[in-house]
Amino acid sequence: IINNYVEGTQGGARDSASPSGLHFRDSKRKVDYVLAYHYRRGLAQHAASPAPRRGSPSMAPVSNGGTGKGRAEPQQQQQDDGQRALRGWPGLPGMDVVELSPLDALEEERRLQREEYEQNLLEAGLEIEKDPEIKSQGLSFVRIHAPWQVLSREAELLKIKMPTKKMYEITEEKGILKTLNEIWCKFTEPLQPQVPQQENTKMKTLSYPFSREKIYLYNIKDKDTFFDNATRSRIVREILKRTSTKARNSMGIGTLIANNVYDAAYPLHDGEYEGQNDDMNERKLLYQEWARYGVFYKFQPIDLIRKYFGEKIGLYFAWLGLYTEFLIPSSVVGIIVFLYGCVTIESDIPSKEMCDQRNAFTMCPLCDKFCDYWNLSSACATARASHLFDNPATVFFSIFMALWATMFLEQWKRLQMRLSYFWDLTGLEEEEEHPRPEYENKLLQKKLKNKNITTENSSGNEKEKLTWSDRMPGYAANFGLILFMIMLTFSAVFGVIVYRITTAAALSFSTNETTRSNVRVTVTATAVIINLVVVLILDEIYGAVAKWLTEIEIPKTEKTFEERLILKAFLLKFVNSYASIFYVAFFKGRFVGRPGRYVYVFEGYRMEECAPGGCLMELCIQLSIIMLGKQLIQNNLFEIGIPKLKKLLRKLKDERTDVKEMDTNQSKDPQQWDLDYILEPFTGLTPEYMEMIIQFGFVTLFVASFPLAPVFALLNNIIEVRLDAKKFVTELRRPDTVREKDIGIWYNILSGIGKLSVIINAFVIAVTSDFIPRLMYQYAFSQNGTMHGFINHTLSYFNVSQLKAGTQPENSLFAQEVSFCRFKDYREPPWSPHQYEFSKQYWAVLSARLAFVILFQNLVMFLSVLVDWMIPDIPKDISEQIKKEKTLLVDFFLKEEHEKLKLIESFIARDKRKRRSGTKSKRTRAASFSQCHRSPKGSFTSFSSQHTVV
Repeated sequence: IINNYVEGTQGGARDSASPSGLHFRDSKRKVDYVLAYHYRRGLAQHAASPAPRRGSPSMAPVSNGGTGKGRAEPQQQQQDDGQRALRGWPGLPGMDVVELSPLDALEEERRLQREEYEQNLLEAGLEIEKDPEIKSQGLSFVRIHAPWQVLSREAELLKIKMPTKKMYEITEEKGILKTLNEIWCKFTEPLQPQVPQQENTKMKTLSYPFSREKIYLYNIKDKDTFFDNATRSRIVREILKRTSTKARNSMGIGTLIANNVYDAAYPLHDGEYEGQNDDMNERKLLYQEWARYGVFYKFQPIDLIRKYFGEKIGLYFAWLGLYTEFLIPSSVVGIIVFLYGCVTIESDIPSKEMCDQRNAFTMCPLCDKFCDYWNLSSACATARASHLFDNPATVFFSIFMALWATMFLEQWKRLQMRLSYFWDLTGLEEEEEHPRPEYENKLLQKKLKNKNITTENSSGNEKEKLTWSDRMPGYAANFGLILFMIMLTFSAVFGVIVYRITTAAALSFSTNETTRSNVRVTVTATAVIINLVVVLILDEIYGAVAKWLTEIEIPKTEKTFEERLILKAFLLKFVNSYASIFYVAFFKGRFVGRPGRYVYVFEGYRMEECAPGGCLMELCIQLSIIMLGKQLIQNNLFEIGIPKLKKLLRKLKDERTDVKEMDTNQSKDPQQWDLDYILEPFTGLTPEYMEMIIQFGFVTLFVASFPLAPVFALLNNIIEVRLDAKKFVTELRRPDTVREKDIGIWYNILSGIGKLSVIINAFVIAVTSDFIPRLMYQYAFSQNGTMHGFINHTLSYFNVSQLKAGTQPENSLFAQEVSFCRFKDYREPPWSPHQYEFSKQYWAVLSARLAFVILFQNLVMFLSVLVDWMIPDIPKDISEQIKKEKTLLVDFFLKEEHEKLKLIESFIARDKRKRRSGTKSKRTRAASFSQCHRSPKGSFTSFSSQHTVV
């Protein structure tokens, strides 16, 4: 296949492009892949412009099938002329010595690299069509087509499973399951997307890795459509990855893009997703039935998503869909738990006691000197609100959510296996990955260094690779920076704590009565908002830092790079998102001290303590605002706004370049490769998974404090599914299809969060809530087995005369003289021989808390293991179908080989009959043999040459 030149008028090449924008100019060969680059025709290129280019500025190199004029000579001439211009050969007639600027020299080097790379692609069998470089600078495209010979060769190398002629019936479920399934399908029919379905859903095509020797097995009706667009682009991408150039030892397209030789490499979308034309394509179908907010109530067309974007992206949306579906039952139960709290609030005795002004619990001052004694009944609203989330139903909900997480993961494993079967991913082998460009560059530097050091006698046969000593600086930087980032997060949390303490003290000095009475609400609200802003800013920083840290480790393959990036980003973002929540749940109010012996920070500020109703209400506020803020701002506004902004900037940049030199004859209608270039490049699924995993943590880890978390997660995900869909269909370039049989490391992270949630919820119920103290009081300390007297039981006495000098309230407004004030703790009273030491009740409640943690954890873990054991990872019908498929494949092979054997025997029998036919036997045999060799189809020779010898 040789590069040819096609002549035309200036700009004519553009005008003669295919109407659809998806084919070469002949409107027959598909554009399977596009390379884009910016060029700048410098002084050297103008001086050394080859003769064919001077004669026709719009010449475009096209592979295989031009006019046959020129062949490889023009390209070689262009290379030679360019090199002569670079060297400035003396003595050439009409040519002066040219001194190149560094910018021109770099551009010339890139041009030569492109020419060499494209020539190597042609040698690999690909066909190429290029835009003419008629301006002094601009954007140009290289369009690539893979012919049948290349597709079949690469499909065999990559072991791509393709449909055979054999179809078999899928065994259906029987009995009550079949009836329930039919009822469900009938009920959900309006929710199904209107996409083309397989004609007979009860039948499945048998698939087998493509083999040119066994080509007779496959159902090849049309060679142009046998491999779909996604498979074709995947094959071309593999060739682009492994095709190298001698210049700078660049290994594949990744290195060339990293070195700015090319700007981008991408497969084309299947046309426009909206427009006046009635031509329906898969992209438009996905937009209409999936990527619009108006179809939020419909199921996702997972099979079409997988066909268009590949298995990896298909699995992500299948996982996201299942997760969203599972949020429905947990949301319903969460609402029931919340309503239970609302209904029982009037009958809650501790809340009534706290709100009853007749009890007159005089509490100790909240700050030194400026704070007065206060009545516990003033915190009535907080106590009533706390009951909405701190009630016996939350314990049940915590157990339910732990089992819910286990069932979700089990159901995902089953769905994953089902999809693997229908998408022919069973038995998928891991492909050998190409090294990353950064790894290749580092390896090249090491080779050059070793070449200078080693002597000529040393052996150079050993294959070079990067060792742990080469990566040691990267590992050291990783360890140090990750530790620094975690400490930065803790510092931010500590900063917010200091803000709360100092602001509370400052507001307490206020002369305004309203300000003093609302100190706690003001401080809590502003601190949470500050905390949310800090979390959002650090999240963006940590994402960039995690990527940089992974790059300096120099992982060899993209898969290793992705896994290490995920672990770092998750660790940093997990700590960032949950650090403040962990503080409120387990540390706030634990190190306050007691009246007369408070713990101080910065000499004059007391450590903050929980509200009278406990820290659970504040934990709920903290969790809800951070969760909702992250979902609304980061997941939605950032996700919509940033890609649109980047797209606008790229468009403005290209328009600015084009304005400098307008081409009056250029076609007004942009082609598909122009439209796709403006779109944002696909950078991977890590951000999409990450935001959902962090949300999964909010839903499971602290669900005991906020039962409505699944409801807000469900509302967010209904929008998130369509938002992600719209982004993939309308705002991103088409991603390369990647075959994956699972979601990889994300499953392990989900499983880890599920197990961690059991422990955290056990501690939240035992330590943060009042569930255990209430239980202990009712069954161990109450006189009549009721909750009457619980508030008095949890408050200790303090003799105000023992307050340190200078800490007593100034200008106390309390009418009566206060002798004793109360504070929340289990301590001995002032009249006890062991005054202010922890009482027996404290140790009894502490023992009960620890016992509950152990009991709750073991019970829930046991139930989770039981659920895991009861639900098999592989559905029974799928395991049977996989066994059946293997048997059918063997039978199909034997049948085909048997038919081939019969065909051979029939030829032999025919020759024998002709041999016996008398005097004309020699002539007949010769004719038979000659015919057998000449016939291209159906003959013994042509047939057997394609198959293995039997």
